[in-house]
Amino acid sequence: MANLKFALSGAMGRMGQMIASVADGASDLTLVGGLEFAASPHQGAPCGTGTITADIADLAEAAVVIDFSRPEATLALIDKLKGTGQAIVIGTTGLDEAQEAQLKEAAKSVPILYCANTSMGVNLLVKLVEKAAKALGPEWDIEIVETHHNQKVDAPSGTALALGHAAARGRDVALDDVRDSGRDGITGARKDGDIGFAVMRGGNVAGEHSVMFFGEDERIELTHIANQRTIFARGALTAARFMAGKPAGLYSMDDVLGL
Repeated sequence: MANLKFALSGAMGRMGQMIASVADGASDLTLVGGLEFAASPHQGAPCGTGTITADIADLAEAAVVIDFSRPEATLALIDKLKGTGQAIVIGTTGLDEAQEAQLKEAAKSVPILYCANTSMGVNLLVKLVEKAAKALGPEWDIEIVETHHNQKVDAPSGTALALGHAAARGRDVALDDVRDSGRDGITGARKDGDIGFAVMRGGNVAGEHSVMFFGEDERIELTHIANQRTIFARGALTAARFMAGKPAGLYSMDDVLGL
């Protein structure tokens, strides 16, 4: 395989540093530099074979940019990638519906892979949840429980929402119409057909997601547990390899996995 030159957006964040570390041991990858906000104290610091910069134009040799930053930074970066031929793998979470709509529009001119979670196992779980929801029907109650480290800023996690959307697709409904989050106080009985979410934050948990299907006198649980964040780094790098040379369009980890 030819050597793939890539850049990191959010290079000094937790995931950026993990990806750089994992890529350092791969003979087919070269990290050519990283992106951080202009006022970052890391500006000019070494990053792979290059340095940290605030301008993607300084990293024109990168065929793919891997982005784990913030929604507003992600959208600004995509706008600058138009016309460059560079692809982007987006692992940033917390995008709202309007921001996701902007991302989809930008995919008409930029090769974009957007994924709430870059773990291969999680993306397989998403497919299994969709199939289970379709097979079991609306008489089965669905609850999604997720746990992450105490520094995570968005909730429910992007992965939990992806699982919720998968379950909703299986039932041919929109998640927004059946989502039940943040129960507190006297809530009344559970509404038939709702998809519930529960969130826990604590310690240094890399990520745990369970989707529970409650039937009459029986329960099915589909669970993914991330023991280390390296699984997300490996998945992001696999996605970057896949995206190299791809034409403009919106891609997902399903495309990477061939699902």
